Amino acid sequence: MRILLGFMWLLHWLPLPVLGRFGTAVGSLLFAVMKPRRDITLTNLRLTMPELTEQQRVGLARRHFQSYARSVFERGILWWASEQRLKRLIKVVSFDGPHPETHGVPVAAISEKPTIMLCPHFVCLDVAGASIAMEMSASSMYVQQKNKVFDQVLRDGRARFKPVKLFTRHDGIKPILRALKEKLPYFMLPDMDFGEKDAEFVPFFGIQCATLTATARIAATTGAQVMPVICTFLPGYRGWQVQFYAPWQNYPGPDMVEATRRMNAFIEDRVREAPAEYFWTHKRFKTRPNGEPSLYTGN
Repeated sequence: MRILLGFMWLLHWLPLPVLGRFGTAVGSLLFAVMKPRRDITLTNLRLTMPELTEQQRVGLARRHFQSYARSVFERGILWWASEQRLKRLIKVVSFDGPHPETHGVPVAAISEKPTIMLCPHFVCLDVAGASIAMEMSASSMYVQQKNKVFDQVLRDGRARFKPVKLFTRHDGIKPILRALKEKLPYFMLPDMDFGEKDAEFVPFFGIQCATLTATARIAATTGAQVMPVICTFLPGYRGWQVQFYAPWQNYPGPDMVEATRRMNAFIEDRVREAPAEYFWTHKRFKTRPNGEPSLYTGN
């Protein structure tokens, strides 16, 4: 792992168009050799995009592997490049309350009240985190890595600009509630399959999908506003775009299931805008309602 991290450190000095194309090439190779993940990706695309031909889905899956590998190598820029370089490469577009479209992280709107920044699993989501961390402190859920060296690099990279509170799933919900009470925004990744606990089956691309209701429940408990954040690649290897959406109105409302359905519908719309950049290698539909067979070969 030290060798890989050293290699990534060396690569981060390259111009982004060179580094990005290198990552794309690695992704093409991984698509050819990583059959289990390729099969998961193609299964997800067959389930969610039946209107495409199989040839189109294979092409989309290949582009996803390219995007994913590219994002991994470009992460070195997030971890080690100067703040000035990052700001040149990150285009931030936001809507600050009722005002017209503005550029820059909407710090005032985020600081006004407890804020959940909803960031679905697009491959560039760490760029969204970096754009926020350069402007203000925040908190987030964190998956501890098995390799201690990589774990430390990841933690240091996410907290290199402003203090960041990182929680694990073992910490439970109380630290998150305390952070929101202190108006420390919570960076939330809402769209992974963690089983039936604290989840409801709601549609995602028309398929009943075990989805955590935590976004709605935390918002209801704390009175926090939910502000979606989506990060995607800019064309031509020119960097990334971080889009802050206006906070959802009348959310979550009295029905937590309906609020979760609304969240999935929003994510689905964003996925259709940049389908190659969503995290398709995850078994998003692994948990099934009682009696339904697995949708993945080999489970």
